[in-house]
Amino acid sequence: MKNPEGYWKANLRLLAGCLVVWFVCSFVLGIIFAEPLNAIQIGGYRLGFWFAQQGAIYVFLVLIFVYVSRMNRLDREFDVHED
Repeated sequence: MKNPEGYWKANLRLLAGCLVVWFVCSFVLGIIFAEPLNAIQIGGYRLGFWFAQQGAIYVFLVLIFVYVSRMNRLDREFDVHED
């Protein structure tokens, strides 16, 4: 590996970004802003309730695929990928 510190910093930056997105969706939108979001309804369900019950799960699943894709690209960039 050419630059282990750079690889580790890029990995932590990606992980921190994923955690921030998940925190905002699950905690901020699902708990803190649940009451204002409940004024909006989608498919018969209040939006605050949806974020608390379903939205965080969907965002987590999308983040898994984003993380895998970005890590594969990062591994190729730093030449630590598996063939």
